[in-house]
Amino acid sequence: MAGSRVVTEAADRGHALLAVYRGSRPETLPPGVMATTGDADDIAAMSALFEEVDAVVAATRPPVGREHTIAATTTALLDAAAKTGTRILVIGGAGPLEVPGHPGRLVADDPAYVPPQWRTVAAASGAQLAACRVHEADWTYLSPPAVLEPGPRTGAYRRGTTTLLTTEDGASRVSAEDLAVAVLDELEAPRGERHFTVGY
Repeated sequence: MAGSRVVTEAADRGHALLAVYRGSRPETLPPGVMATTGDADDIAAMSALFEEVDAVVAATRPPVGREHTIAATTTALLDAAAKTGTRILVIGGAGPLEVPGHPGRLVADDPAYVPPQWRTVAAASGAQLAACRVHEADWTYLSPPAVLEPGPRTGAYRRGTTTLLTTEDGASRVSAEDLAVAVLDELEAPRGERHFTVGY
């Protein structure tokens, strides 16, 4: 979901893109987008693809039941990016963010933001960020808010660092389309933060 919106946003801004898909590629892609299939865990293959690009957006998500693999997959992508000296922006999870007003309490541990069916993937995102923190690659980790779903592209969002962003009524959300806006804004004008979040 996030990756497809990033592809659309980047193409709309005139960037040349290589989109790498785990399975078959979509039938239609925006103009100027080349597509290929690839395995994110194949460091040599990813390094070969990364040789020709200025930046990589990693928007991988493991299937249900395989959440524990996300840290290893992210490490493989970081290894490939480090080999080629390529910047990599990892779209991760909200789990490692702190709960507003509760320093030290993580979103992954708060049922107000993470219902039971999402606890496993929320915990995995913490391991994913930990994998980034010990890696030498030039990485940035983007934590979405608690709710990320398709919606309108408004072009507006708030940016934070390591604490979940919420509205006055406690909601924490952003459309996947506006998350993609934030991704491209960061790639075009890096702010220097290793870990940041966005929300309305």
